[in-house]
Amino acid sequence: MKPQEDHAYTRPVLYPKQKKAIFCKERYGLIEASTKSGKTVGCIVWLTEQALRGKAGQNFWWVAPIRDQAKIAFKRLRKFMPRQLYTLNLSELTLTLSNGSIIWFKGADHADSLYGEDVYAAVIDEATRCKEDAWHAVRSTLTATNGPIRIIGNVKGRKNWAYRMARRAESGAPDMHYARITAHDAADANVIARSEIADAQRHLPASVFKELYLAEPSDDAANPFGIDAIDKCVAPLSDGPAVVWGIDLAKSSDWTVAVALNAHGSVCGLERWQGPWEDTITKIIGLTGNVPALIDSTGVGDPVLESLQKRGRDQGARYEGFKFSSSSKQQVMEGLAVAIQQRQITFPDGVIANELGAFEFEYTRTGVRYTAQSGLHDDAVCALALAVSSWQSMHKNTLRIWGGDESSHDEVATLAAAESAVIDAIDSGHWFPR
Repeated sequence: MKPQEDHAYTRPVLYPKQKKAIFCKERYGLIEASTKSGKTVGCIVWLTEQALRGKAGQNFWWVAPIRDQAKIAFKRLRKFMPRQLYTLNLSELTLTLSNGSIIWFKGADHADSLYGEDVYAAVIDEATRCKEDAWHAVRSTLTATNGPIRIIGNVKGRKNWAYRMARRAESGAPDMHYARITAHDAADANVIARSEIADAQRHLPASVFKELYLAEPSDDAANPFGIDAIDKCVAPLSDGPAVVWGIDLAKSSDWTVAVALNAHGSVCGLERWQGPWEDTITKIIGLTGNVPALIDSTGVGDPVLESLQKRGRDQGARYEGFKFSSSSKQQVMEGLAVAIQQRQITFPDGVIANELGAFEFEYTRTGVRYTAQSGLHDDAVCALALAVSSWQSMHKNTLRIWGGDESSHDEVATLAAAESAVIDAIDSGHWFPR
């Protein structure tokens, strides 16, 4: 829908990536972007056009960390909005448009003041610098109207609600759209000079430059795998054949994820889905064939495992269960951490790398707790950990078949070179250690 024709308004020029990121059809638009890449201007345009389609008395909000930052967007909108199109209120920081809709510019520093109104569209600017309770308040204002929202800002670490929301959007959550705009994207559109990017890179710490100009979060000490180590293991989806599968079964709103590794430790199969248990069982049997699979049998997974073992018996399927507890999860996650930090495995960019990057650990009275950040999924991490655990056990069994000393064959290169022996180990049926 276009703004009403009787309004003397012309959309400012937006470059393609900027427009695609902001004017998405999904209700929730999450945009992690470089400084000065046009995210603010683009969202001012988006919010203005939402208000131009509105009706008298309807509210449209721009929310920034503090009121002084909201004033920046307020001033920018006045620069390109035809003066005859609005009535100004400087004390309230509002623009009342000729159709009677009202654009408000607010600070998020007092979240309680954001409750109560019905809002028809909103933008949260510099979201990583806004407190989470402000997001809760803004979301509540959109309930009665089912209004859309754009959540934008620079990247600032990984321990904030906006980062978690962005990862959910990036992983394909319903009615959510994710976009990343870097300084190089803006330079391609002649919004930032390349010389300015190079100058910033020379003078800023690497972690700061990555966050502000490349929209890449800095490493957090709580990540058990190491962000740099994760990045070094990213590679395209590899060729098969699969020698083991790790499968994490869905719990409630989670995803079932199946990850396959080949003999070299590279992910060669990745499936992620939601659906009824009967469909899940059928899909797993079709995916795995007679390749060994280690399956999460915690809670509801136990009857699913039993059904898989019963139905897959005729085709020679080999399914083993793994029950996650605090101690068993710590064990497989530490094995996964070793595999990543020693570059024993590779995996494709996307859901696996994103979940690994958002994973964290903390020390508790009972030991080390490994988990996804609040609100995020860890299904792909768990599936990968199960696959890696089986892959590591397979290599130990293979070394025993060779009759060699395990300690003298600990290097991954040596093990990967013995692919034919690995396949023999698989065919022997003695895969999982008892």
